[in-house]
Amino acid sequence: MRHILIRNAASILTMDDGGRELQNADLRLRDGQVVELGHGLPPGDAEIVEATGCLVTPGLVNTHHHMYQSLTRAVPAGQDALLFGWLQALYPIWARMGPQDMAVATHLALAELALSGCSMSSDHLYLFPNGTRLDDTIAAAQDIGLRFHPTRGAMSIGESDGGLPPDSLVEREADILEDMIRVVDAFHDPAPGAMVRVGLAPCSPFSVSRELMRDTAVLAREKGVRLHTHLAENDEDVAYSQQMFGCSPGQYAEDLGWTGDDVWHAHCVKLETEEIALFARTQTGVAHCPCSNCRLGSGIAPLRQMRDANVPVGLGVDGSASNDAGSLVAEARQAMLMARVRGGADTMSPREALRIATRGGAEVLGRNDCGVLEQGRRADVAIWDMHTLEAAGNWDPGALLLAGPTRVKHLFVEGRKIVVDGHLVTADVTAIAAKARDCALRLANGD
Repeated sequence: MRHILIRNAASILTMDDGGRELQNADLRLRDGQVVELGHGLPPGDAEIVEATGCLVTPGLVNTHHHMYQSLTRAVPAGQDALLFGWLQALYPIWARMGPQDMAVATHLALAELALSGCSMSSDHLYLFPNGTRLDDTIAAAQDIGLRFHPTRGAMSIGESDGGLPPDSLVEREADILEDMIRVVDAFHDPAPGAMVRVGLAPCSPFSVSRELMRDTAVLAREKGVRLHTHLAENDEDVAYSQQMFGCSPGQYAEDLGWTGDDVWHAHCVKLETEEIALFARTQTGVAHCPCSNCRLGSGIAPLRQMRDANVPVGLGVDGSASNDAGSLVAEARQAMLMARVRGGADTMSPREALRIATRGGAEVLGRNDCGVLEQGRRADVAIWDMHTLEAAGNWDPGALLLAGPTRVKHLFVEGRKIVVDGHLVTADVTAIAAKARDCALRLANGD
């Protein structure tokens, strides 16, 4: 069987334990794995991919997204709102979506991520209007070809019971748990190299009951799957926790079994020192979403403090209705810049931010088979052309986030070609964009 030899890369950032970087080097991929790195590797019967003048990294990893929101970018009613007001403006629109909208939105989100160098993404789907099922997004992800970690989210407390979402978007908790069991049994693959792994993800402490949070944690551990939710996203979120539960968000999570190395929380902008210590002690992960946090005015997460405490941290683009884009390489640059705004220019290097975007994200998702370019790891590889206009004048290819392209040249997932010469080859992006425009227009017209 022919294999792939990526040849003569200007620089390969491996993200291994020693932070090894190879110059003018080669990388061999076979049967979905990295099998060899070195200089002057013999081609044999390989398909040659010339990487002269290119930077090679592991594929980027997205640890938090709401892909359905890709059809509701820049909605006027939510453009200048804080988190709770933004949600209340958009819930009625999302309530009109159906299975076809979910599929189109997922195609759009994953195509955009792939072109930004992302090889693996989670998705937090927590509303299921008009017959929507998690199955709709999984089928779309299989079309695009990225590794996919969909999470079966949920909302169970509507406005009439003091919650934030409208009653039309909440579900009975017994039905939620039953469907969680169904999707895990149907789609979760625990094997190394898995293309689909399912997580369980009640939306947030302000949209589900304490009982559902606790029951979901028990179920996830029975099934051997991961847990995900939003936590400590902004001041409103923290105030809600103090008012309703009499404790901080981190304490609430711990009380309900939502800490541990099988849990990751999105945002965590307002984590206090003792909560950071809790997450470090329990190895609870965080999906850092700097662009969305800026867009909603939520604040700057304590990224440096979390990293220094050894909290597992990855990056998330979050929903495209609160980011308005889905570029993971742009998210990594924003993470670096916001850390520097908070702590000074020496707070975070471009290499550390890129490590968070690759190996960091893989670790948060529990994927020790991904995120590193070394023998035996999965063949998820991003190749960046440093001959582009954006990279011209760059003295250090490894500083991709300071001066480099924002679109990947080539992307491989499990050794399969997803992006070639800057073009998605697994789907027609023009058709995806046209379908997304049609869906968005229908939703905007109230249909």
